[in-house]
Amino acid sequence: MRINFCGAAKLVTGSCYYIETENRRFLIDCGMFQGEKSELNFEPFPFDPRSLDFVIITHSHIDHIGRLPLLFKSGFNGSIFATSATADLMEIMLKDSAHIQELESKWQNKKRQRKGLVPIKPLYTVEDTLRIPEYIIKCPYDKWIVIDENIHIMFKDAGHLLGSSIIILKIKEKNNEILITFSGDLGNYNMPIIRDYEYIDYTDYLIIESTYGDRLHDKTEEIKKLYDIIINTVKKGGNVIIPAFSVGRAQEILYLLNYYVDIEKRKELSNIEIYLDSPLAKEALEIYEKHKECYDEEAINLLSRDIDILRFNNLYTTSSAEESMALNDKNGIVIISSSGMCEAGRIKHHLKHNIWKDTTSIVFVGYQAEGTLGRKILDKAKKVRIFGEEMVVKAKVYNLTGLSGHADIAGLINWVKNIKNGVSKKIFITHGEEKASENFKKEIEKFLNVSILIPDLFEKVEL
Repeated sequence: MRINFCGAAKLVTGSCYYIETENRRFLIDCGMFQGEKSELNFEPFPFDPRSLDFVIITHSHIDHIGRLPLLFKSGFNGSIFATSATADLMEIMLKDSAHIQELESKWQNKKRQRKGLVPIKPLYTVEDTLRIPEYIIKCPYDKWIVIDENIHIMFKDAGHLLGSSIIILKIKEKNNEILITFSGDLGNYNMPIIRDYEYIDYTDYLIIESTYGDRLHDKTEEIKKLYDIIINTVKKGGNVIIPAFSVGRAQEILYLLNYYVDIEKRKELSNIEIYLDSPLAKEALEIYEKHKECYDEEAINLLSRDIDILRFNNLYTTSSAEESMALNDKNGIVIISSSGMCEAGRIKHHLKHNIWKDTTSIVFVGYQAEGTLGRKILDKAKKVRIFGEEMVVKAKVYNLTGLSGHADIAGLINWVKNIKNGVSKKIFITHGEEKASENFKKEIEKFLNVSILIPDLFEKVEL
């Protein structure tokens, strides 16, 4: 058996693992590269999509599903296995991704036309995404799914996003049975709405993420910081801009603004207009409300008291581009908009209208990959380019990593330590920048005597 690390190796995005057994070829995830490696999205797959039997999806973020339409365009026509919540979110995520690419290519082609250059095509269109749902097989948590007599799969809750999963493969080959576990993205402890990650009993091989493999979160303090940033900024007449992924982070921020605030701050916050400016996030709200089987005890208790956990009086949602543009004439408001790394979508327009003002606060609540606009702002760039225009950065910039959906180094170590009967053969550390992965490797070596590899991108390994 062989595994090819086709993405998220010594980088955070583009999650994709190609696995070959005696009789089957399949993928775990098929994600889009973001930031400085985004040019890889236009390269051919390092395998023949027509030869794939199926794909297993850990969760619905674009860096884990964003190249699925390309896979179908390249000849794949097999099944996609995912949890029910992931399947529902995938449908709206892929449509939105395609819509953004159509708009981006249209904008680029106007510039290219003026220069006499050949027009470019988007990676895929909305139409390319429409047939994907019919290939999805919805799977429950904690039950073995039989692919064939030699391959069984199980989904366990990863606590990262609604429907997110740890994937366990049970594979029989040459009279041997081995277990391979893919952590997917492991969630931050005690996240809003959804349950914490589950543990596993044992595995032969472990492929584990390391997004925050060199950092600790301080969640309690950072929730307080978020309230203070909003209240103080609005008092000065400034706007608070929160770049957030439309699915996951946006809903969790709404929950925090609604319920994790003390009485005095709640009174102040209730007078502030909060805008969720993302049609995708608005659709995702409905899917979150549909999949209550993924909720944690706190969220279920609130629902039992007929409390709406994701909607409140001073929350406003926008749909049309005109409604979004009108926000740029307002002051003293909070705008939650996507994309989370500021690479596309409405957030770029809000940054363009606010980043040069010293009354603005920009609050990052999720990971910013190398090469993204979000990372440049976070790294204290004095000027950034938005829609081709160079803009000075005068806004105050905050990085509240404690509100991230990813486990920090303590959470990652805790998960590994709680593998009841350990890892017998090898650990592969992926989905992290090299510094974070190296630090995580050193931490594991302090308590676990097992071979650990940080694979290179496109490295092939025999198991």
